[in-house]
Amino acid sequence: MMGTDDSSGTHHHRCETRIVEHQAAASTMQIRDATVKDLPAIVAIYNATIPTRMVTADTEPVSVASREKWFAEHSPARRPLWVAEENSQIAGWLSYSSFYGRPAYNSTCEVSIYLRAAHRRRGLGTQLLRRCMEHAPRLGVATLLGFIFGHNEPSLKLFEKLGFARWGHLPRVAVLDGIERDLIIVGRRV
Repeated sequence: MMGTDDSSGTHHHRCETRIVEHQAAASTMQIRDATVKDLPAIVAIYNATIPTRMVTADTEPVSVASREKWFAEHSPARRPLWVAEENSQIAGWLSYSSFYGRPAYNSTCEVSIYLRAAHRRRGLGTQLLRRCMEHAPRLGVATLLGFIFGHNEPSLKLFEKLGFARWGHLPRVAVLDGIERDLIIVGRRV
């Protein structure tokens, strides 16, 4: 690490220290395939988003047992479910899900990203989505989709920043706490 001298002869390490601390913090984040042991944390992160009425159409918390079938539909070789782990805690997750359930759509996946509140706006969503886009061709996936509420600006901005375009707009198709909400479909070829 290099420092600088100012006119008083004081040696400074401030800028370099911040860079090293940021790199050290970033290096503790690990993205890996989810295991069944991760399911309670995955469900807890999902359930924490429900009261915000920004991310999911579920209006009540889901149980771990109710998500076991969904978890079993994922596999590293076909439809991965990844967790981002920092200091032995799950910070967020990303899933690929089959679109529409018909064979002609096998090369299209829906992408879902859920992050703990403390890990939002720190670049983790970008990191997960970039990795998803890079990995998709290895799965035989040529098209990625996101289904995002129209009032969820942070998620819309994330996907659009990485080249997703708005492919569909379904006006007032969801009702959350008596308020009709739009659903935006974003897509990208990879």
